This record gives sequence, structure tokens and C-alpha cells, in this order.
Amino acid sequence: MDRWRNLLTEGRHPRSESLDALSGEEVVGLLLEEDRLGLELALQHRDSIAQAAEWVADTLDAGGDVIFAGAGTSGRLGVLEAAECPPTFGTDSERIRAVIAGGAEAVFRAQEGAEDREDEGRAAARELSADDLLIGLSASSITPYVRGALAQARDQGTRTVLLTCAAREGLETLADLVIALATGPEILTGSTRLKAGSATKAVLNAITTAAMVNVGKVYGNLMVDLRPGSAKLRDRAVRIIEAISKVSPEQASEAYEAADREVKTAIVMSRCEVSAAEARERLSTAKGNLRQALKSKKL
Repeated sequence: MDRWRNLLTEGRHPRSESLDALSGEEVVGLLLEEDRLGLELALQHRDSIAQAAEWVADTLDAGGDVIFAGAGTSGRLGVLEAAECPPTFGTDSERIRAVIAGGAEAVFRAQEGAEDREDEGRAAARELSADDLLIGLSASSITPYVRGALAQARDQGTRTVLLTCAAREGLETLADLVIALATGPEILTGSTRLKAGSATKAVLNAITTAAMVNVGKVYGNLMVDLRPGSAKLRDRAVRIIEAISKVSPEQASEAYEAADREVKTAIVMSRCEVSAAEARERLSTAKGNLRQALKSKKL
């Protein structure tokens, strides 16, 4: 039992010992102040977070897959991060994916005890190879499911990262890179869906976004590889073409349709005055990097 008793994430926060006697405004203030603290702590680890992002980019460039593995809140945050990459960055849903203790049902309804199954964590990582990257998510750092996934991945030569909110001795033996945010006790004792969850989400956002910038899925601050699967995203796609190509909304829309709704292709067509086929060839030569494709000479 001591492994839980001594965790900082299980400790009682001195500022919230009378939580039930506080006003609603005071409770909200405490919670948001702690979230801000969690983000400040994450910023102190920006070097390690940047390293994780570089590994994600390297993995994708080499043809490998990135897998988030977690349980409970951490697992759901991994699922959320993986789910948001395809529409935002145009990635294949199999290239960046998530596994969660208890399976898909655990995303919507808590599967108590699933996190304790180390063997299932190992099973979830068994098909990974040396080309892949496993990012384990565990607020406490001791979740058996996550530890099992990390151990199995390392046994197979898969590169590993552990993101946790419980800095403690010995973590360096669990993964090739450890990002340990010492977020400390929660306002509601043990509820790591709060400050620890917010810090974890922020770090995941930073890892995937920085990685996608690295692999050329961003031009300026625009998501040029987005998948326009909704009216809002289709409108955004046209506005991106308009902004980068410096054309009218009507011209941007025409280019978008002529490029079979491929944003990068439409931009190269508009900026370089080339056909869709030549635009795709330029992008292929530039390995999808729009800035490089726009600099290339006429084929």
C-alpha cells in the first residue's frame, strides 16, 4: 500500500483542507490557480518535451507509428490527442493512435481495475517494432497497465517516453525519456483529472504540434494539411489558400476544388501557376514541405 500512500499526487493539499466550507468562487479560484501552476511546471520541462516532439517527427518520417498508452484520465487524454491529429494535420489514424486500459469502452465509462492489468498493457504493445514510438501516460507513474506497455516495448527495442505528474526516484529505468512534472497534491485529493490532467493535456498538445511543425504540416501558423471534413474546416481551408496564395476568396475556392480539395496542392497551383499534377510533384519532391515546394523551380 505504501506505493500509493507516498505519492505526491495522492497527498492532501494544504490550501484545500476546508474545501467543503469554501464558496463556489473560492473553489473555482483554487482549481484554476492550480491549473496555472501545472502549466508553469510543464514549461520548465520544455527541453524534454521538445525532445519527445523530435522523436515523434523522426518516427513518422521513418515510417513508424506513434502510440499513446494510458489508463483512466491519462488514457482518455491520449485517445483525445490521437483522435485530433487526423483532422488537424491530415495524419493517418493508424500512424498516431492510442490504447487505453479497458479498451474502447473505457473512453466513455470508467472500467475500474483495468489499470491494474500489467499483462494487458504488455499485450497492447506486443506488435510494436523498433521503428515505432510508445508514449506512456501515467499521472502516478506506477500504473501497472502503462508500466507493462513500456516494459514490453523496451523488450522489443521500441523507443519509449513516459509522461507523468509524479516525479520520483527510479523513473529513468522505465523509459528512454521521462518527462516528470512534479505537480503535487490536487485540490480534490487524488483527483488527477484536475491539475495533473490539465498539465498532461498541455504537454501532449505541445508534443504533437511541435512534431507536426517539424514534419512540414504547418506553414507559418496555418494547418495546411488539415482534412476538411466539416463546413467549418472547408471554410478554413479556403481561407488558408486565400491567405498564403494572396488571391480572392473566389479564386481560392476555385483552386481548392481544382486540387480535389488538397490545400497544399491548391496553394502551389495558385502561387506557382502550375497544374495540379505539377503541384503534387513539387510537393512530393519536397517531401510534403510546402515552403520548400514553393521555392522549387519550374519542372
